[in-house]
Amino acid sequence: MTIETPALLDGLNSVIGIPLIPFAGPCIDFAGHAKNVSYLMCNNSLSGGRPRVISIAGTSLVHHVGYDDQVKLLQIAGERMEGQGILMAALAPNPLPAAVNLIRQLAALKRPPDVYLIMPLSGTYGPVGLYETLMAFAEEQAREHEARFLYYYRRPRDRAMIIRLLQDSPHFIGVKIGTGEDDVLPFTEALDDSAKIVIWGIGDRSTAAAEMGAQGHTSGINIVAARASDEINNAQRRRDYEAARQIEDEVSPLEDIRFMEERAYNYSAVMEAINCSGFSDVVGGTGGPFNPRVPAEIARRIQRIMAAIEHYHY
Repeated sequence: MTIETPALLDGLNSVIGIPLIPFAGPCIDFAGHAKNVSYLMCNNSLSGGRPRVISIAGTSLVHHVGYDDQVKLLQIAGERMEGQGILMAALAPNPLPAAVNLIRQLAALKRPPDVYLIMPLSGTYGPVGLYETLMAFAEEQAREHEARFLYYYRRPRDRAMIIRLLQDSPHFIGVKIGTGEDDVLPFTEALDDSAKIVIWGIGDRSTAAAEMGAQGHTSGINIVAARASDEINNAQRRRDYEAARQIEDEVSPLEDIRFMEERAYNYSAVMEAINCSGFSDVVGGTGGPFNPRVPAEIARRIQRIMAAIEHYHY
């Protein structure tokens, strides 16, 4: 365990940066990935010298990357972080034996992840089965590898059981909300007396959730506008929600594109923003599996947006 749980919880009340994994044709650009992690680590304007949080997760195309490559991506990230910051690994929990094997490999790294984000479960399952299986899974992985977990909440049907999981398991330290603002209060109210964190998981437009008690937010755009994401979180932590919203308004056009058509451009819009801006300290790549370049009209919109917010890149 590289960081004690209370310090980890405070550290997660921050921007959780999810740098896209760049591809060069069909192959991962591992050198580009290393460069992206270095950019985030070297450009940190979080208040009070707080640690940068980096996650290899959804925007990263983790669902389309094999386990060996996931291990390599986390290894590179840990090396580039040089013992600093907080490192999060996303973990698809099915099939379960594969998830167990992935944790075993990641836990053996010189810099293992500080926390694992359990991604939404696919396939056929019931809420009680989800609860019972994840309770046992977390207990085993905590015993074997001192693993700690966040749950990525995406299915309203499961809400009561996920709240129960968070209340009952000491190894689940929080939840990432991936549905909508209506689900923030049920979690913050249910977990109010416990040492658990509720994180907004739908981008930088996070202030409404922060006003309802969410702490921290995930960001897919801080690889192109790190200072904007940082300043939004700084303002939220000091409860200056007006200042946070002013910055949100500036980056909102890019977020609009990322979340249009059920997140069709969640990854590719960020890639286009990097490529059209000509930044030399980050790598966008040529497009990942199932995520090609955006259409020409969308690219032109992104170019105009980046001209207005590129000052947030540092």
